[in-house]
Amino acid sequence: MLISIEPEMYKYVHDRDASRGGGKDHRIPQTDPLISRKPAFPRTVLLVLLTIATFLNPFAGSSINLALPLIGDEFGIDAVMLSWVPATYLLSSAVFLLPAGKMGDILGRITVFRIGTIVYTAASFLTIFTPSTPFLLGCRFMMGFGSAMIFSTAVAIISELYQPGERGRALGLNVTAIYAGLTTGPFLGGILTQFFGWRSIFVVTVILGGCILPFLDRFPSSLNRKSSQTFDLSGSILSSIVLVTFFIGLSGITNISGIITVFLSVVLAIVFFSTQRRKEHPIIPLSLLGQSPAFTRMNLAALINYSATFAVTFLMSLYLQVVRGFGPAAAGSLLLLQPLAQMVCSPVAGRLSDRIDPSLLASAGMIISAGSLLWISSFDAGTPVVMIIGGFLCLGIGLAFFSSPNTNAIMSTVERHDYGTASALLAMMRSLGMMLSMSIVMVFFSLVLGTGIISPEQSTEFLASMHLALITCFVLTVTGAALSWPRHPRK
Repeated sequence: MLISIEPEMYKYVHDRDASRGGGKDHRIPQTDPLISRKPAFPRTVLLVLLTIATFLNPFAGSSINLALPLIGDEFGIDAVMLSWVPATYLLSSAVFLLPAGKMGDILGRITVFRIGTIVYTAASFLTIFTPSTPFLLGCRFMMGFGSAMIFSTAVAIISELYQPGERGRALGLNVTAIYAGLTTGPFLGGILTQFFGWRSIFVVTVILGGCILPFLDRFPSSLNRKSSQTFDLSGSILSSIVLVTFFIGLSGITNISGIITVFLSVVLAIVFFSTQRRKEHPIIPLSLLGQSPAFTRMNLAALINYSATFAVTFLMSLYLQVVRGFGPAAAGSLLLLQPLAQMVCSPVAGRLSDRIDPSLLASAGMIISAGSLLWISSFDAGTPVVMIIGGFLCLGIGLAFFSSPNTNAIMSTVERHDYGTASALLAMMRSLGMMLSMSIVMVFFSLVLGTGIISPEQSTEFLASMHLALITCFVLTVTGAALSWPRHPRK
């Protein structure tokens, strides 16, 4: 049965036939049969569903930071192990992003998106009943797996729904969902943790996931095209081993075993890339990286940006509660200022990136972020609250003017058939950057705090490790700004 899609779901197709106008755009309706045989939603509604799914990840990630002190007290874990609560999720997401993106190209992006939403919601449900640290880390690992399937396909689906010239606005709204999750996460996470316990955070995640699940069959089949590519299983396994060994080694870099593990991961990475070059359908899109220097630069800039900024919320959550003595609710209220600034500025940055060279905007955003990181690195036990507020707002503005223009710049350098792979690679850069950011913190925690439990009695040691980590992030951000600066301004 063929079902006519609403006018908003019409797609512009470029017709190069000179007899039909020499390249003029023509509107043709999408009349593909739907998998569920139900009418498809208009693309605005589809964007809302994708936005809600995108919201889940940053909400759960940022809200749990407020619960870390209570989790540490409940399970009696030290500073480094406490860092693995958010890091396990990030590592899982980084490991599975490219395989999930490739599976989206092979099985269909809507299919992979659906599975990811189901897995993420189910893992969140199990987290509510966590009896021990290993169980919690296992649930976080499964949530990262589901998140990888969501994030590796969401941007690609949006890029198909919206054409160049309007794509920046749509991607800006999608990035806004990330910042909305980051905004409400600390505030609601603090409230929920203080009054209902940290497990209540995942009750909210389950409810949000439950709101999406009934409508997953309302995407048109035209967005679920499959390809005849083969799945690089050996490459996926080897890349996973490289990432896991590298980050485990970094977390114990102060020991000889950690150094050996990092060295092993480097050797395996060399083997991995050498084998990828000989494969017809590699898991890493080496052809994309080789064809477009701008694509490569902007992905590296994304990696550096998230490496330098992600751990700030983690550090500031501990700073506000352990050093300054704020409760979870008060700390969450302060932490929401950064993502609130991001949420407000992201749509503006997205629209500007349709008119101004997006790489120029991204570089400007990183420069602002660098200044704010230097500002935040000066925080101590007596820093006035107004200075804390200013630092958070400045960082939020910088991140907003980097993220959506950077995404628009990357997706504008590839062809339509590469959207899925490009989206997955960008998401992988984001997750790798987040994991590297947490690894930087782990290294300085290991060097300064050792195996001690983070407590007010160790405020001096904690502040020392925090300052070292933030200065390192400042240097990274300056490097990223230079890397993303446009080499050939767009006409």
